[in-house]
Amino acid sequence: MTSSSVNGVSSQSSLTRLAPLEAVLFDIDGTLSDSDPLHYEAFREMLQEIGFNGGAPITEEFFIDTVAGKHNDDIALSLFPDDLPRGLKFVDDKEAKFRTMAARQLRPLDGLDRVRKWIERRGLKRAAVTNAPRANAELMISVLGLSDFFDAVIIGGECEHAKPHPDPYLKGLEALKASKDHSFVFEDSFSGIKAGVAAGMPVIGLATRNPEKLLMEAKPAFLIKDYNDEKLWEALEELDKASGPPSV
Repeated sequence: MTSSSVNGVSSQSSLTRLAPLEAVLFDIDGTLSDSDPLHYEAFREMLQEIGFNGGAPITEEFFIDTVAGKHNDDIALSLFPDDLPRGLKFVDDKEAKFRTMAARQLRPLDGLDRVRKWIERRGLKRAAVTNAPRANAELMISVLGLSDFFDAVIIGGECEHAKPHPDPYLKGLEALKASKDHSFVFEDSFSGIKAGVAAGMPVIGLATRNPEKLLMEAKPAFLIKDYNDEKLWEALEELDKASGPPSV
């Protein structure tokens, strides 16, 4: 069974209604790059150093449940429910460790350059929308060579509510002066997909690390494994047919 048939929506029909397409919005972590292993490694090492969970290393399942896609304030509260200031300091230190690792190890997700060129040829607006701190977001975008690609970078912590609330994606649409009826989202986490759907846009889910069953519960239009996935290109081809030839 394909991912697009799980929720009874074909990948093609879920995007053709957007014609003419105006904008594409991207999450960053796990969506532009398979960065979760770096976050997991940083959390695992630092939590083990302070004797969290009796000194036993955290599991990937714990990471997915507690960390992936969530805002740092919520992560701090989950890890240190009785000492939020300590939790906030811990996640700040962890982000500094992540940035050091990312500067050396970050790589684009397979097919990202291909979809970037597709977007640029059509003159579409584009925004990055993330729960990551701005320092992380700007570093990752720079390392991936996308500083000139995005028209706007929206940070969940700078909105009234972070993901899974729709506010960051609504702010992204506002910054781009784009309509939700002519835009779609790329996301890799449950909270991110939920945010994009709540903002009124179809979301293409990337099954980079998070379990497909969990992602489908957030109701993406369909799931892909990376940007080379044929389901994505079949859907974009149908969207092109509905939109007419590229304007640029």
